[in-house]
Amino acid sequence: MTSRTYLLFPASSPAVPAGASPIGDVAQDETIEVSIYLKPRDRGAPPAGAEPRGVLAARRAELHRDDVRLIKEFASENDLTVLAVEPARRLVRLSGPAARMEAAFRTRLQHFHDGALRFRCQTGTLSLPEDVHAVVESVLGLDTRPVAKPRIVPHAGTGAGYLPNEVGKLYGFPGNADGSGECIGIIELGGGFRAADSTAAFRAMGLPAPSVTAISVDGAANKPYSDLGADGEVALDIQVAGGNAPGASIAVYFAPNTDAGFVDAISAATTDSTHRPSVLSISWGGPESSWSAQAISSMTSVLEDAATTGLSVFAAAGDSLATDGVNDGRAHVDFPASSPWAIGCGGTEITTAGGTITAEVVWNSGTSGTGGGISDFFLVPAFQADTPLPPSVNGGRQGRGVPDVAADAASSSGYQIVLFGFSTVVGGTSAVAPLWSALIARINQQRGRSSGFFLPYLYQHKNLLREITEGNNRPAGSSIGYDAGTPWNACTGLGVPDGALLPPGLAAIET
Repeated sequence: MTSRTYLLFPASSPAVPAGASPIGDVAQDETIEVSIYLKPRDRGAPPAGAEPRGVLAARRAELHRDDVRLIKEFASENDLTVLAVEPARRLVRLSGPAARMEAAFRTRLQHFHDGALRFRCQTGTLSLPEDVHAVVESVLGLDTRPVAKPRIVPHAGTGAGYLPNEVGKLYGFPGNADGSGECIGIIELGGGFRAADSTAAFRAMGLPAPSVTAISVDGAANKPYSDLGADGEVALDIQVAGGNAPGASIAVYFAPNTDAGFVDAISAATTDSTHRPSVLSISWGGPESSWSAQAISSMTSVLEDAATTGLSVFAAAGDSLATDGVNDGRAHVDFPASSPWAIGCGGTEITTAGGTITAEVVWNSGTSGTGGGISDFFLVPAFQADTPLPPSVNGGRQGRGVPDVAADAASSSGYQIVLFGFSTVVGGTSAVAPLWSALIARINQQRGRSSGFFLPYLYQHKNLLREITEGNNRPAGSSIGYDAGTPWNACTGLGVPDGALLPPGLAAIET
């Protein structure tokens, strides 16, 4: 074999959780699959319109021909199997025993335990041959640590909550559209749904159950009863999306809860030429600080790909207030909601009377509430450049502000769903992502085309939303967090939907 010059791949340095300890080496014959993402070769200005998926695939097949060849040669040199080559996704998937993976990437694989979970991770930074290093954006899959949690909060009280479609009516969702002809994609990293639950839930809403298709990514599948939180998340997503866009079809992409699985799921949805979602709902996430640099890079890349193909991607901003559940004395924002290519979704608490919202404030119960803040990773994106953003409470940094939009998320004014055959009330910014996805599906139907990545337009037309000016996202007894306010705040972004103004406003977007 010809001697190769290897270079360290710094972005691959693992973010092993504090408190996790190695418990043993990975068996040398354990089969491992990795997703190698290629560096984009077609980045430019933000897309002015959606690029057809077929055009994207053909263009990238040509652009990445030599890159793919290098990866195939690398696989052959290291006796690794090429599982898939998908230029449209900039993705090559490889498989092989642990011993060959360790040799190929010049690393050591170990099992860790953090007191609750066992996972696999490499120790130290990966290395790549010099020519391969030049074309690779990330090597995902060696690390099997769960990267995200569902953003759902059970209701501890006795209130009945609201049926999902009642919430849409409270915000004035357009009654002359139901999402017909649109497909809403939903990303799930665990759990599953039961047809009987969907039937009962939609019967309670006075609606027929929608068409829901489960799509496997990287071997994951629809598995109800696998985890209460994950199953609740899946039920909430489907019932909120379908209840508020009953004419739309729903494609649920089930993927492993790993960095590779999460990125692969979004990439799969973006290039899905069968179901062709125009809207994507993501109710899973984790603090920016828990992600490796390469995983953040590729997640953001595939979200930009989604924008290029005309998808509007909504991501929950988290349910643990301004710290995002990290107890280190600092504020944290949730990712992928903090990506500049995602539409971050914050949460409110509503009070109603006679079918009308009479009061709406930032959701903050003291121990749970909307995430939001200033990114420690991303700079201020162009679409927020003219919006007054507060300095980060982490030393005054200027960065991407999260969230962008909001809606009802408090468990005290939560959503009545059916789970395991029983009616239950839940909240969380998990509900806001599918709620907004359903609204945009309706608007897309009205427009006759996708709204795509509409944040630049929305930030120039802030009057299309109703501002939230009361409340904050500081945990009880803490000074860490942000206040509500106008014209943007790090709790609810630009505000909540105004059903009378938003549909005709977005109709003016030239996409």
